[in-house]
Amino acid sequence: MTRKLMVVAIAALFFLTAGNALAAWGSKELENETNAVTFTREVASGGYQIVTTKELKGWIDEKKSMLIVDVNPEDSYRKQHIPGAVHIEFPRPVMTSIDDQKKADLINLLGPEKNRTIIFYCGFTECTRSHNAAMFAVKFGYKNAYRYPGGLKAWDEAGYPFEKAK
Repeated sequence: MTRKLMVVAIAALFFLTAGNALAAWGSKELENETNAVTFTREVASGGYQIVTTKELKGWIDEKKSMLIVDVNPEDSYRKQHIPGAVHIEFPRPVMTSIDDQKKADLINLLGPEKNRTIIFYCGFTECTRSHNAAMFAVKFGYKNAYRYPGGLKAWDEAGYPFEKAK
């Protein structure tokens, strides 16, 4: 009898624990799915590549030849940016066109080397500033455009250092 009670108690504990784990595991799954699909579609439509926080930090540490571009508003860039980043502001809503002045400014910043590795970032994954900049870089013929989706938020969460504008 005690053995049967022990089995029932263990089974009950298992199901209670599993039930709580499943509730926590799936509590925001619909939101996660929506965000993942949106991001995947942005990357596909933009034609650029993506890089993670860990990968970008590794590239910086190994002194990989690349251009890092902060596309946040000017005041954000002045306050903090990834070390070595240059700046050009892009808007947050997804862009379908670009005016002549912004096109000229972007091409001037990126330079003539179309095979150069270029990393674009903004504040956080759902921000589309980096998507816009990377997408237009690809449209203008740059072959190694990357979007760093985690941006400033992921860089900060990883405990990596920032620079301030001089």
